[in-house]
Amino acid sequence: MTDRVWLKSYPPGVPADLDTSQYPSLVALIEESFKKYAGQTAYSFMGRDVTYAQTDSLSQAFAVYLQSLGLTKGDRVAIMMPNVPQYPVAVAAILRAGFVVVNVNPLYTPRELEHQLKDSGCKAIVIIENFAATLEKCIANTQVKHVVLCAMGDQLGLIKGALVNYVVRQVKKMVPAYKLPGAVRFNEAVARGTRGALKMANIKPDDVAVLQYTGGTTGVSKGAVLLHRNVIANVLQSEAWNQPVMKQVPANEQPTSVCALPLYHIFAFTVGMMLSMRTGGKLILIPNPRDLPAVLKELSKHVIHSFPAVNTLFNGLANHPDFNTVDWSHLKVSVGGGTAVQSAVAKLWFEKTGCPICEGYGLSETSPSASCNPVTAKEYTGTIGVPLPSTYMKLLDDDGQEVAIGQSGEIAIKGPQVMAGYWQRPDETAKVMTTDGFFKSGDIGVMDERGFFKIVDRKKDMILVSGFNVFPTELEDVVAQMDGVMECACVGVADEKTGEAVKLVIVKKNPDLTEAQIRAYCKENLTGYKQPKIIEFRSELPKTPVGKILRRELRDKS
Repeated sequence: MTDRVWLKSYPPGVPADLDTSQYPSLVALIEESFKKYAGQTAYSFMGRDVTYAQTDSLSQAFAVYLQSLGLTKGDRVAIMMPNVPQYPVAVAAILRAGFVVVNVNPLYTPRELEHQLKDSGCKAIVIIENFAATLEKCIANTQVKHVVLCAMGDQLGLIKGALVNYVVRQVKKMVPAYKLPGAVRFNEAVARGTRGALKMANIKPDDVAVLQYTGGTTGVSKGAVLLHRNVIANVLQSEAWNQPVMKQVPANEQPTSVCALPLYHIFAFTVGMMLSMRTGGKLILIPNPRDLPAVLKELSKHVIHSFPAVNTLFNGLANHPDFNTVDWSHLKVSVGGGTAVQSAVAKLWFEKTGCPICEGYGLSETSPSASCNPVTAKEYTGTIGVPLPSTYMKLLDDDGQEVAIGQSGEIAIKGPQVMAGYWQRPDETAKVMTTDGFFKSGDIGVMDERGFFKIVDRKKDMILVSGFNVFPTELEDVVAQMDGVMECACVGVADEKTGEAVKLVIVKKNPDLTEAQIRAYCKENLTGYKQPKIIEFRSELPKTPVGKILRRELRDKS
């Protein structure tokens, strides 16, 4: 796709290509922001603000401590925490010390944690005490020799910090008993680091910055190798993309973003934390996005300009009775990613905030953003938008040949944000990279004549009913628009007559909703073979911590 038909759909002022080589490393970007925005708030957490200057000195001290452990350049350090201020400090410290960040989901079981620590060869881990018991069960089988323990209240000052830690440990009983001899407390590690000097690591654009493990929804979890230049490129691409609306933020207001998605997820890592740092923004850290009343209470204290989230979070918030306690009038950009945004959710969000959800698309392997809808759009398009600056996308058939406009094929992506490969898995890397440097996503899409891409589904989620392809996303989008439906998901189940049949699982908004009403609605809106054979009601759908619905679990329980 050399002619890039999508460029004519770019908003005015967004460049076709970017110079992504302006920083030699993420460390250069981070340190520039520390100096440039020293007096401004970098993070807001539980009513306490942390400035760029404070983040600078904390991360420098922590970097000195990490270097004192005898780690060498390129060694991997895991971070296993929710959105607390120690997270961005640890990221900056690990990178400044010349090491590699390994983001770990704090809700992992010991088995999953062991796999990731062993696969990445981590020598050290920064972990919140709430999950220390998980680490205790598997640490002996890993190369981890150094443990830094964090607590929720570490960065909240003496009195408030002690109170928060007491509540977390004693009242809510959120810290199971554990034994990790030799573990060092975060504040103690920082104190030790203030007594030494940071040895500047010579970091180059092609050095590894992050090992980002793919969610495991496609089998065994693999580490996407993201180089410094990959993440820098995606930060600059995202900044350029948001510029048409973010430039409307008044000069006297600090650009403020909500970080409700977990920082261990690449979407929040790059488009939340790193982008906010590049623009001198304030990032509101939300430790538990599932606690909607607490999220809305926190947001009511701030002026908000940017909100990256997933469909389930937009939906949950927009349907919450406290939604209007937040002033949404300053919101300039709502980016939907991670999973498809449903039209019913997009419509409700726009009605309630006046800010459209711009659905984007990306993967761990693309740092993550590959495409997005123009931020100037005023209506839901049902697409994943157009490729970002300096990004090429094309659709391939099963033989690796490009398909015509309007035909479906596997989405393949090329750009400065595409990973170097999978960590120590040349065989797996070879399966997903084409000879001309495109990454094959495993998602099936179509492109229209304006260059907008639409996902029709993942290769493996497709349901084959009597030889007809049924794409779950389409059904879910249709059913989600029905009055009384809160959430839904559909999967294929084995069927003697048709090979596979469609099973639809629904969470009700209206308790009076009946199976007969749903069947009548589906009959009206969907052709015969797409209609669900089985309809099941549940109180909730199984989801990853990021909010993606786990179709696999619905399938396994069929």
